[in-house]
Amino acid sequence: MKNSEKFNRIRPLKIWEILQRETDEDHPMGTEELRAYLMACGIEAHRTTIYNDMKLLNECGYEVLTHRGRSNQYYVMDRKFSNPEIHILMDAVQAASFITEKKTAELVDKIAQLAGSQKGLVLKKNIVRFNTVKSSNERIYYNVDEIVTAINNRQKIIFLYFDYDHNHNRVYRKDGHHYVVSPFATVFDSGHYYLVIYDKRFNKMTNYRIDRMDKVEIIEEQADLPPKELAFDIATYKKSLFGMFSGETTAVTIQMHRSLIDAVFDLFGEKTKMISCGDDTVRFTADVQVSPLFFGWCCSFGEKLKVLGPEPIIEQLKAYTDTVKSRYEET
Repeated sequence: MKNSEKFNRIRPLKIWEILQRETDEDHPMGTEELRAYLMACGIEAHRTTIYNDMKLLNECGYEVLTHRGRSNQYYVMDRKFSNPEIHILMDAVQAASFITEKKTAELVDKIAQLAGSQKGLVLKKNIVRFNTVKSSNERIYYNVDEIVTAINNRQKIIFLYFDYDHNHNRVYRKDGHHYVVSPFATVFDSGHYYLVIYDKRFNKMTNYRIDRMDKVEIIEEQADLPPKELAFDIATYKKSLFGMFSGETTAVTIQMHRSLIDAVFDLFGEKTKMISCGDDTVRFTADVQVSPLFFGWCCSFGEKLKVLGPEPIIEQLKAYTDTVKSRYEET
């Protein structure tokens, strides 16, 4: 087959590729400019052949719009994501602390390209740089890939887990020995990315920060599945956590001033049922994984919030406040 015949066959698809990448409703492309793009790819095209190619593309479901005139101008308007959706995705990537600076720049660039090159440039110019402390773990992508594959295949994974010391050096937990776990789901919370696992030994769910995991590998061992009473909806599970600190899930009743309603809705969801107490206070009950972070949240509102029960949680909260108070009474 001659090269000219090959080019004639791929020319319509090449035109679609160019228009999808370079045009939108505000940046149409004229016939001569389109011909120049095609020539740069080694493809010759005349005005009449381009007109026929546009007709063929539209007949086959590839919608190309036209501003008609002495020289027609063509553009592609249909995008999988709208500009606001793309902007939200770009902001989310920037705000995610588990994504490194290098990967953030790469991801933002790829997301911007979903809008086409013209609008993508505008979107990138309008980005507000977040003052987010970014992770330095460049293996985060590989970790996620292994974790997702393991979850889909119901296999266990093995990894090292570390913290940082005051000199920014990694300090591996368990004296550098591997963790072997049954991955269940991934959860994004407060800028961090977590792996939720089922621990069969203690029959409970727990969490690990994915950016603190190293040398993640899938092993040839079937993952343990949680029993039905522990299987949960991720959104519901996440609401009960405070900063992804695991604890015993307890139905806690709280009374608070009406001014805190928005803060509670932000945390537990707008469907949280509340009962008016007849004055400026309301009462609600929510499932909470009780932890020091939960107690700190309660104390942050001072006299505007009070835990009403159950009694063991009240006693734990008192002990927590006594411990904090004693730290400032030491001489």
